[in-house]
Amino acid sequence: MKKIRIGIIGAGRIGKIHADNLLRSSQVDILAVSDLFAGPELEAWAATRNIGLVTKDSNELIHHPDIDAIFICSSTDTHVPLIQQAARAGKHIFCEKPISMDISKTEEAVAEVKQAGVKLQIGFNRRFDHNFKRVQEVVESGGIGDPHIIKITSRDPNPPHEDYIKVSGGIFMDMMIHDFDMARFVSGSEVEEVYAAGNVLINPAFAEHGDVDTAVVTLRFANGALGVIDNSRQAVYGYDQRVEVFGSKGSVTVSNDHPNTAVIATADAITSDKPLHFFLERYQAAYIEETQMFIDAILNDKCVPVSGEDGIQAERIALAAKLSSRLGRPVKVSEALELLKQSSAV
Repeated sequence: MKKIRIGIIGAGRIGKIHADNLLRSSQVDILAVSDLFAGPELEAWAATRNIGLVTKDSNELIHHPDIDAIFICSSTDTHVPLIQQAARAGKHIFCEKPISMDISKTEEAVAEVKQAGVKLQIGFNRRFDHNFKRVQEVVESGGIGDPHIIKITSRDPNPPHEDYIKVSGGIFMDMMIHDFDMARFVSGSEVEEVYAAGNVLINPAFAEHGDVDTAVVTLRFANGALGVIDNSRQAVYGYDQRVEVFGSKGSVTVSNDHPNTAVIATADAITSDKPLHFFLERYQAAYIEETQMFIDAILNDKCVPVSGEDGIQAERIALAAKLSSRLGRPVKVSEALELLKQSSAV
């Protein structure tokens, strides 16, 4: 049986999650892992998984003659150069979202991947969630007719640490970018225009770093549908992830996943458990499936399920939302890059 030999760049939380998920497959060997802070702790972790090479130098993985594919799980500012280097080395690439904070650099990286003829999959894991996949299937099959309204709610249980806020790229690029991708995924249409509003209602630290912690965006799709996305960095009751698509023949709605479906009814109240606490719990199966489908695409020479073009489109929408929030008016996705250039030139 042919095996895909993997190198993982970035051994933080998400890198280790991908490693453990990859090792579930009999068709994968992880040969190496690199991390700028590699040391005895990472070496011990790797040893328990039979990963032979631990290094601080990502070039050792990119130019390793036996490695077929690279997982890029390092900080966002490293994604573009690592994608370009891996593509030039003929390696297939899985990269966490977003590809970058600079849409022009993202486009350059994706173009280089195409020129090299290697595969690039972007880590929009929510597409592989059992709930959201079902919504997409129903819409695509015509089960609710023509989509008219798409509603997406995404609220984290707790805000991130200030050190993360400083480098996150802002709520639209960091958090809502998942929802922009989901809007395209479930609607089957491109977003043409966005109107974004945001505020700081949770932690003043967001304002100190030019960000917001609460945001609402309305969308206009090419197929005529309208959309609404709301994000909050803090939902006191847990991780809130819901989607609804309303159409000409009906609607499809998915709510939160819970530890169990028990509903307790008494004279005092009707109660149930809060939603699963955060993304690692909610999307555990989705993370597994996205890596399995990446490996399958390589082994069977298929298209990856989430391409570099998907990454570009989500970033374009995020950029338009960021500019809309700043300008206080709707912004067409097609004009966002030009508006950014104009504002940068002032």
